[in-house]
Amino acid sequence: MAWVYLVIAGLMEIVWATALKLSEGFTRLLPTVIALATAWASFWFLSLSARSIPIGTAYAVWVGIGAVGVALVGMVWFKESRDFWRLFFIGLIIVGVVGLKLVSRDAG
Repeated sequence: MAWVYLVIAGLMEIVWATALKLSEGFTRLLPTVIALATAWASFWFLSLSARSIPIGTAYAVWVGIGAVGVALVGMVWFKESRDFWRLFFIGLIIVGVVGLKLVSRDAG
């Protein structure tokens, strides 16, 4: 269950980071509320996962899911660059996250 919590935490990170952008520096109420609520939820699920998964692994995977997810949202929604090197290095993050899961000996 710890890995499920960790994936949820990573998905919540994507939501809060996107809402943070949409809040325009906390000047728009709804995106601000969404950013703060999902940031709290993301931290909470991360803390639940860290009960069983070593914190170094949990944190790295959490950041990786968030970084890749927000980069993809940026490319699709905000029309950010999709150049080869950007995609290549995002791919390396994915390889790192999958690798950490494969070598983990913790619960889940």
